[in-house]
Amino acid sequence: MSMTKRAALAALLSLGLAAPALAQSFPTKPITVIVSFAAGGPSDVIARLLGEQMSKTLGQSVVVENVAGAGGTAGAKRAAAAEPDGHTILIHHLALAAAPALYNNLGYDTKTAFAPIGLVNTGPMVIASKLALPPTDAKSFFPYIKENAEKLTVAHAGVGSNSHLCAVLMSQQLGAKFNQVAYRGTGPAMNDLVGGQIDILCDQSTSAIPQITGKSIRAYAVTSAQRLSVLPDVPTMAEAGAKLDMTIWHGLYAPKGTPAPVLDKLNAALRTALKSPAVIEKFQAFGTSTFPESEMTREAHAKLFEAEVDKWATSLAAAGVKPQG
Repeated sequence: MSMTKRAALAALLSLGLAAPALAQSFPTKPITVIVSFAAGGPSDVIARLLGEQMSKTLGQSVVVENVAGAGGTAGAKRAAAAEPDGHTILIHHLALAAAPALYNNLGYDTKTAFAPIGLVNTGPMVIASKLALPPTDAKSFFPYIKENAEKLTVAHAGVGSNSHLCAVLMSQQLGAKFNQVAYRGTGPAMNDLVGGQIDILCDQSTSAIPQITGKSIRAYAVTSAQRLSVLPDVPTMAEAGAKLDMTIWHGLYAPKGTPAPVLDKLNAALRTALKSPAVIEKFQAFGTSTFPESEMTREAHAKLFEAEVDKWATSLAAAGVKPQG
């Protein structure tokens, strides 16, 4: 056997031996979870909840880093460029899949830049307003905002965020054009809704429920097929006479090239965290839930993500939305 072939064989053998060793030693330092929105929003809340539980399994602290801006794409770009060793990961929702249909220059290829780790949770959006808005129920709310669309401000967390996508679909459904106000996250947007500085916000149940139950804002409808048990008096969009079915989901991602053994270890830590009573209790209070056990694999996450990229490309094109710079 030639020296060149021996060297190649040795390299292959070393790689085969290195993979199990890498999984065994990982992690060797704190893990950073990038949240693509401002602190206080739903992604931030879920990241901190998961980080606390995953750190117990991984034996290293999990630190949240908020990289807000550009509808969640700034944080995604930061994660895509990170060292692919599992020590920097990303939590994101369906806006990650919708981004290619909304932005021309992302700085990464959405379908190939990330290695899916696992699905986190799924739940609806809640359409809510400041307390001073005249309508008091869903049946009067939707005709009111259609008639007064140009006078109303609808907040969102940037083009491509869940709140923006919800506003786009609501505008399309009602045939009305709202004055949209962009924030760096729904956390600060919710603060302004509570304070009465903006009129309407379509937010994830994770963030909206505490403000609704605390009577700081008024909820009109949820975007799920059924009502939420924690908001039994809030109708679905279908019950309110509007067609808007939008389910939100979060997932964890690592940069492409992250070794499979490391991804497997992160997936295992995530699944353990999702079974903890603390997480289950919080998710129930948020009106959100985990995925079935069969859908918690890395493969299931990758399949859903690819399908969602295609789905939102079609949906947003049909709504007349064109990518921007």
